[in-house]
Amino acid sequence: QGNMAFAGKYEFESDENYDDFVKKIGLPSDKVEKGRNCKAVIEVVQNGNDFTWTQHFPGGHTTTNSFTIDKEADMETFGGKKFKATVKMEGGKLAVEFPNYRHTAEICGGKLVEISTCSGVVYKRTSKKIA
Repeated sequence: QGNMAFAGKYEFESDENYDDFVKKIGLPSDKVEKGRNCKAVIEVVQNGNDFTWTQHFPGGHTTTNSFTIDKEADMETFGGKKFKATVKMEGGKLAVEFPNYRHTAEICGGKLVEISTCSGVVYKRTSKKIA
């Protein structure tokens, strides 16, 4: 699990608790439907503690967050909200506080596992490595 553990391209495979989570964070209903079983491809470029994390959504929409571990960065939620956050490394997991939820990402058995938690609702998304 070296420092370059995250680099690669990952395609959505499965998720759990999507509806409960997006309701909890107040995602508008048009975005809720768009995000459901969304075959997003996540592309991670990692250079030491510097990351570029891009989500490619079907239909050409892309969200990119660039950040350095332990340094404040300008970020954007998948709902399009801009905010400032500091990404930390916690035991091999990337952890960040979004405006209304906490998000972690880790590599488990070659898959990218992302967990978002808001007021006790846990949303888990698993993506398989494709490149």
